[in-house]
Amino acid sequence: MVTTRDFLLFRLRQRLSPSLASLLLGLLSGLVAVPSAVQAQSALLESVKQNPARAKALCGQLRSFNAQGLAATSPAAVAQIARQENLSPMDAEVLTTYVIGLYCPDVR
Repeated sequence: MVTTRDFLLFRLRQRLSPSLASLLLGLLSGLVAVPSAVQAQSALLESVKQNPARAKALCGQLRSFNAQGLAATSPAAVAQIARQENLSPMDAEVLTTYVIGLYCPDVR
C-alpha cells in the first residue's frame, strides 16, 4: 500500500534531487503537525464554548474592569484572568478575546 508520504516523496523526487525532496517533505510534515500550544488553546476555547455560563461570568468580570476604567485586554486585566483561571498570560489573552467576541462584544 502506498501512503500519501510515499507518493509525495516519489513525485518530489521526479522533479527535484532526492535530498531536496526529502527536505521539503520534512518541512511540509512539520507544517501539518499541530503544535501542542495550539491544541491547548483549542481545548480552552472549546471549554468556554461548551460552558456558556462560564463565559457569561467572565463577561461580568470584564465589564467590571471597564467600569473601573480598565480595558478588558489590558495587561492588568489579563494578568488577573490568568491568575484566576490558572492560565499563562497568552492563554488568558486568547480566552478574553474569544469570550468578548462571542459573548460580550460591548466590552472594551
